[in-house]
Parts: sequence; structure tokens; C-alpha cells
Amino acid sequence: MSSQISLIVAMLVLAAGTFAFRLAGPALRSRINFPPQAERLMETSAIVLLASLVATTALMEGHGPAGIARPAGVVVAGVLAWRKMPFLVVVLTAAAFTAVLRLLGVP
Repeated sequence: MSSQISLIVAMLVLAAGTFAFRLAGPALRSRINFPPQAERLMETSAIVLLASLVATTALMEGHGPAGIARPAGVVVAGVLAWRKMPFLVVVLTAAAFTAVLRLLGVP
């Protein structure tokens, strides 16, 4: 029972912190000015963080490599997104491509 209460308290604290961060952005945006170089650095770091998340998710499964089917699906999705296809088309095509590869026995 005590561990459940601790878990609920931890979730509430994290929810409050998330809400405070989301509220602080618009509230402080007009009060804090960053130099243009710092703004460019933050934009670039967001792109690098997202790219590393995509790479990790696409290439790893647990503690080992994900095989070939999943990265191939991500490549298909990347090409379709680069060609400015609708999001639903990108997701469904990449999922179908990965499923067909796995159906054919590609890991």
C-alpha cells in the first residue's frame, strides 16, 4: 500500500513539474531574451536530440540490434516525409513495408 502511495505522489509531482515547465515557456518568453547564437544552438540541439531518438528507436530493440526490417521501414518513412507525403501515408506505408519484410522472413 505504501509503495502505491509513493507512486501516486511521484506521478503528481512529475505532472505538476511538467505543467510548470509548459506554463513557464509562454509566461517567460517576453521577459527573457537570448542572443541569436544561443537561439540557433537551442534549435540545433532540438534537432539533434530528435534525430538521436529516431536512430536509437529505429536501430535498437532492447539491448541488441533491431534487425533490418525496422530500419528499412524508417528509411521508407524518411523518404516519403522528405517527398512531403501526408503523414498518414508515411506511417501506413512504412508500417506495411516493415510488415511485408517481416512476413518474408527478414528480421
